[in-house]
Amino acid sequence: MMRTRRSVLGGLAGAVALAAPLRAQPVPSVARSPATEPATRPIPSTGEAVPAVGLGTWITFNVGNDAVLRDECAAVVAAFFAAGGRMIDSSPMYGSSQATIGYALAKLHHPAALFSAEKVWTSARNGRPQIAQSLGHWGVPRFDLVQVHNLLAWEAHLDMLLDMKAQKQIRYVGITTSEGRRHRDVEAVMADRPLDAVQITYNPVDREVERRILPLARERGIAVIVNRPFREGELTRRLARLPLPTWASEIGAASWAQVILKFIVSHPAVTCAIPATTRVDHVRENLAAAADPLPDEAMRRRIADYIGRQ
Repeated sequence: MMRTRRSVLGGLAGAVALAAPLRAQPVPSVARSPATEPATRPIPSTGEAVPAVGLGTWITFNVGNDAVLRDECAAVVAAFFAAGGRMIDSSPMYGSSQATIGYALAKLHHPAALFSAEKVWTSARNGRPQIAQSLGHWGVPRFDLVQVHNLLAWEAHLDMLLDMKAQKQIRYVGITTSEGRRHRDVEAVMADRPLDAVQITYNPVDREVERRILPLARERGIAVIVNRPFREGELTRRLARLPLPTWASEIGAASWAQVILKFIVSHPAVTCAIPATTRVDHVRENLAAAADPLPDEAMRRRIADYIGRQ
């Protein structure tokens, strides 16, 4: 849930800076937490392991030049790495989120564990300049993964990204969609092009991808990154009025957020879920959800049935 301060400033932060500078707060250094390490999943095209829960930045990191909010985001990133996280995902569409990531990474002296997942979201002719601009915001020499955001100009961008991969300017290539849009187009691209990753929406309520996209990803050896696991908080807010079922303890879940994430990352096709958050305690809770025990197929059906009825 967004904080009160963010609710007031969120709509303004991406467009204007505050009139008076705010005092920046210190950011904790990256020290590995003694907690259980999150489970990892291999990227099928290479076998590289990434933790099954990453960090999204849609809305939450769009804070403009507000020094206090930038440091709050940096604290989230520090806690994310300390808990064993790697994949951070962003897009040029996300306002100032890229610059906020860059600020956090610089504060943390650019943690070596970072797996940078970016997107290209522009006309066909502007792809390379946009990626160069995004690199500048992040302050990294190259991205690990670049995805065509919502299939915008996807044919030209995929050709460009595959060429960049061949030149070792990026490591992985992918496409994205969200909220169940353009699934037929996503399937067609997955079936025809040499993708490393596909990003889709999936949770116990939004399950259409189980029919074709997730099986196709396994068949084709494509990593699956899951966005909107909580429906931007709507799902966890709806469930918050209900007590956590006793069976949640069987999968080591102490909150509804952990039940949802465990459902997602226990699917055999899913590589990484990328919940977004503004809070240090929530990022720790999210990473902890990737630890064993995870639901088996019977428990996954139980979770989906239970949440679907609420």
